[in-house]
Amino acid sequence: MDKRYLLTAFSYALLGLMLGLYMAASHDHGQLVTHAHIMMIGFLISFSYALCYRLWLEESSGCHKGGLVTAQFWLHQLGTLGVAIGLFLLYGEFVALEVVDPFLAIASFSVFGGVVLMMVQLLKAKQAG
Repeated sequence: MDKRYLLTAFSYALLGLMLGLYMAASHDHGQLVTHAHIMMIGFLISFSYALCYRLWLEESSGCHKGGLVTAQFWLHQLGTLGVAIGLFLLYGEFVALEVVDPFLAIASFSVFGGVVLMMVQLLKAKQAG
């Protein structure tokens, strides 16, 4: 799982940096919020999860397998993609806030749920180790 998160982290880093380069080249910084969220929840949190799996979870009594791990991964991925797409549509003025707001709320809670499930795994690993 650590490698899966590492690969997704750097995929988000590439996406966020491409958006940042586009904004710099076009002198249009309207997607700054989108860029920041891609870099923060896409790259930084995914990279942090990779470290958690590598340093604490893969070594501890099989905590790296099972439904909790899978649910945590997909909650984070779907939530991050949902936030990135929703913010891109909102700040690109493709969709009104009233339309995208419920979508962003669900995606944000999905990311939040991923953090909660990571905490559960870390607490379980601490008890096992």
